[in-house]
Amino acid sequence: MKDSIIILCGGGPAPGMNTVVFSVAKTFLSNGYRVIGLHGGYSGLFSKAPRIEDIDFFKADAYFNRGGSYLQMSRFKPTDADFENNFNLGLFQDNNIKLLVTVGGDDTASTANRIAKFLEAKHYPIRNIHVPKTIDNDLPLPDNAPTFGFNSAKDEGAHVARTVYEDARTSGNWLIISAMGRSAGHLALGIGEATHCPMTIIPEMFNKTAISLDKIVNLALSAIVKRKILGIGYGTVVVAEGVFHDLDPQEIKNAGVSMTYDEHGHPELGKISKAVLFNDILDKKFKALGMKVKTRPVEIGYDVRCQDPIAYDLTYCSELAMGVYELFSKGETGCMVYVDTAGSVHPLYLKDLQQADGKIPPRRVAIDGGTAQNYFNHLCHFITPADYEAAKKYVPDPEAYDFKKILNW
Repeated sequence: MKDSIIILCGGGPAPGMNTVVFSVAKTFLSNGYRVIGLHGGYSGLFSKAPRIEDIDFFKADAYFNRGGSYLQMSRFKPTDADFENNFNLGLFQDNNIKLLVTVGGDDTASTANRIAKFLEAKHYPIRNIHVPKTIDNDLPLPDNAPTFGFNSAKDEGAHVARTVYEDARTSGNWLIISAMGRSAGHLALGIGEATHCPMTIIPEMFNKTAISLDKIVNLALSAIVKRKILGIGYGTVVVAEGVFHDLDPQEIKNAGVSMTYDEHGHPELGKISKAVLFNDILDKKFKALGMKVKTRPVEIGYDVRCQDPIAYDLTYCSELAMGVYELFSKGETGCMVYVDTAGSVHPLYLKDLQQADGKIPPRRVAIDGGTAQNYFNHLCHFITPADYEAAKKYVPDPEAYDFKKILNW
């Protein structure tokens, strides 16, 4: 029986999933291996009847440059009991599988770390290598290297946002854009900078003050009032969804926004548009201040996850896939593949990336770094002390909308 490898995809989709999977397949096929695709993410490893299929060259060649994921994905997270009682060792033994390739973001990487420890503890002759994916760009890769999918998602997100900005300019309105990013604001900041958005709000901005709904609203108003002073009656505000997840749930409830709540009384933020949520809250603030500002919500999220990858990710994902083979051929396991700017492949050992609880921590935006600071200092519009007198025409207390005072910068 041929030596085999098996590939699974965890979490949510990102542009380049198919490029990684089928480039891995092409590389290993050309070196004499059988390649097996596992549907259902990690759930397939803990199932007695996993859904698997062989991948040949023709299938790989037909799907490697497409968006979405041919292998069905899952957010399944195995419990300790699953590891002890349900791990399907027979799947590996019956198919002579020598390598498990996992493709996914921080949650998938954290589970890959658990898998590595489990395989080592059990002395099973199976190696595992993880490929870092996420449009959130929040896996801790060296030298600010992106996760695959991020640049394609940013490209499409910027396409939507610059079209929306033109709508704002043409109609004299404000468009409120929410971008995906639960724990990090990379995608929102990338979209905001690319489109010269006058205000982008991300969780990392609140590094010197506690985040609150009032501060988020006042940051948006800081840009709107500043542009009024400048004679500009339109614009966009990009908000990372993570700012709402970092809020005290009671704040959302107190804002009077109509939404559903779970059994613990917490707002079910995953079920609603963050753009609509923020737009509704802003609208209430405008009315309270007597300001006449028209806003419209736009969500950037699920529409950028399954698009075709741009050339950057087609190349990058192919290099990551070939990197999997390079690491495997050198005997590596329990690691994440990393390709540097020169195209050289390196292992990043999952055990070295973990925090105390064994999870891989997210990489957040370097808010004091050049990218963020240059954007906020030179492209954004916001109230400063020099604007206080002019701002009194629109708000009673201009200091409350002073960008740097809001953030305690």
